Amino acid sequence: MTRDLTGDFQTQRQAADQMPYPTLTERRERLARLARMTKHHQLEIIRAIQTDFGQRSDVEIRMAEISAVLHAIRHARLHLWRWMRPWSVSMPWRLMPARARIAPQPLGVIGVMSPWNYPWSLALMPVVDAFAAGNVVMLKPSEHSPATSALLKQLVPQYFTPEELKVVEGDVDVARRFSGLPFDHLVFTGSSAVGRQVAQAAAANLTPTTLELGGKSPAIVAGGAGFAKAAADIIFGKGMNGGQTCIAPDYVLVESRHMSTLVKALSEAIQQQRPNANAGTHAINAAHQQRLDAMLQEAHDHGCRIIDHGPYAPALIIDPNQGLQVLREEIFGRCLPVIGVSDMAAAIRYVNARPHPLALYAFTHEKGLQQQLLQATRSGALVFNATLLHHAVPSLPFGGVGESGMGAYHGRHGFERFSHLRSVFYQAKRTTSRLLYPPYRRWLIKLIGLG
Repeated sequence: MTRDLTGDFQTQRQAADQMPYPTLTERRERLARLARMTKHHQLEIIRAIQTDFGQRSDVEIRMAEISAVLHAIRHARLHLWRWMRPWSVSMPWRLMPARARIAPQPLGVIGVMSPWNYPWSLALMPVVDAFAAGNVVMLKPSEHSPATSALLKQLVPQYFTPEELKVVEGDVDVARRFSGLPFDHLVFTGSSAVGRQVAQAAAANLTPTTLELGGKSPAIVAGGAGFAKAAADIIFGKGMNGGQTCIAPDYVLVESRHMSTLVKALSEAIQQQRPNANAGTHAINAAHQQRLDAMLQEAHDHGCRIIDHGPYAPALIIDPNQGLQVLREEIFGRCLPVIGVSDMAAAIRYVNARPHPLALYAFTHEKGLQQQLLQATRSGALVFNATLLHHAVPSLPFGGVGESGMGAYHGRHGFERFSHLRSVFYQAKRTTSRLLYPPYRRWLIKLIGLG
């Protein structure tokens, strides 16, 4: 297997060397093929993802997996000609009339390690940006979504040569070897624990990495917020894909005096959006389901009030003890702790006392509080009065900070992430800058302000 991975990598390395700067037409054509592959095989994609999860809404699959990829491709193809253009930068007067520009250049071979929770879109979204930047890609999809990974392995060769896009299936050992290849850039989406291992393997080759890791994303509900609307937005974000979303609300902070009102609104939102088991998404496998069940059982054993409307709907855990697993770890499932705080200052202190989240959701229209949250907290994204929707804005960078990841992509930010922004300097035919060469003349040094 090591020999096969190395051979696949060398094939792509040679292809990148032979075509170091694909034209706008060539890049758009690759993106068009990626769109055709996604659009023409929608039913197969839906069936594969539903096979992996056991049950998942086809509407959610179309929205979060298929439409997300097609929208990203449309955005890239529309704006790519602007992104590719070099741009001029200012020149110090002492060096005039020289000129300088920044020219984006493809990095070469990009490695992508994708997760199981959105096995189609999170596999191909980095590929969109890498293709836009003129690179070739090796993709290692998750072994925990085998049906979708097998479909990628089957479909990609029908639309791309191995020199353009290569899918590598395999277990943890293959993933470990994959992350040790000398890519020009490596993208990993998954847990913080595995992300550390990937970064260590990549560091041996000085491979730059983009790590999308997740973490515990809070939702702060202020007293002046409309509780019914806030609850509906929170349950939408938590219910999507059964909570198995890196930017899902992980816990809710609300002033204790408003706790009962918000809990009632959250419970009503659950009943409206997830009225029966058929409206929910299953955990990806038995081990993950057992982990979530253990979280709920531990909270129950410690006397927490739990509001549970069914096995696949969000389950509210009211004011859990800080030592419980549901507050120590990223939940990545249907459990939703609701925690009372004295005021908004206490909510901010609570968030800041923990690792920086991938997303911070705040429900308030008060400009002063919005500004305070903007200045006093750190997170990959700050979202007011909504959940998840920022991920659908291709012109916003998507990424974490600190424990929630490093680097960001999507749209132009992804194009630049997978490009080398090359400095280019053009010396003029006639220039005074050579007067700065030795032997140094004291009068000239003083004249130009260096003495």
